[in-house]
Amino acid sequence: MGNNQCEHHVEGTVEMQKMCISIVPIFNHLDANEMSEIVKETNSVKHPRGHTIYHAGDTSDGLYIVHKGRVKIYRLSETGKEQLVRILGPGDFTGDLSLFTESVHDSYAEAMEPVELCVMSRDNFQQFILKYPAISLKVLGEFSRRLAKTEKQAANIAMETVETRIAMYLAEVSDETMSKTVMLPMSRKDLASHLGTTPETVSRKLADFEDNGWIRQLNNREIEIVDLDALLLI
Repeated sequence: MGNNQCEHHVEGTVEMQKMCISIVPIFNHLDANEMSEIVKETNSVKHPRGHTIYHAGDTSDGLYIVHKGRVKIYRLSETGKEQLVRILGPGDFTGDLSLFTESVHDSYAEAMEPVELCVMSRDNFQQFILKYPAISLKVLGEFSRRLAKTEKQAANIAMETVETRIAMYLAEVSDETMSKTVMLPMSRKDLASHLGTTPETVSRKLADFEDNGWIRQLNNREIEIVDLDALLLI
């Protein structure tokens, strides 16, 4: 690779890292100079679809920030059943629990499609927290948001029927995207794991919703909500 090509590659990598850092809620309040300082301590990493970024039991020693693509975080039960924890998109991050104490990952991270990550070591992150305390408040805010979402999901699985959980999920995605046409952000297998049921049950209930005239399945991932009120009354 010639000098010009090397310089172009380095500039492209740095630019990617700047964009990566700028979209993360825990960093985007910093000014340009502070953000540039953080960029210097991050590394760019790419993973192909299906690649396991880390395994449960691996040492958790850094922050993984998604720049492009989606990452699935999941756990495996003793029987090998997969339990989806969450799906990360651009601006989301994982590995944050290790930033305050040495630990191991309790879950798996898998690239759902080709992904680009910005990675920062635990030591570097701790230095930035000491230098810019506002970052720690942002991290605590993210912890609180995740905890509230996890508690809500656990309560829904424990108290609501499968039909209600599926209907609520479709309504939430519709509200987030402000569209009556919902593009499922995950496979039906992952959706079933997320909702505490089976892929067969998800498909059967969606078919029932369609028969009742509440939705229209445009394809395996795209669903048009025809009667939102009916879904919310399930």
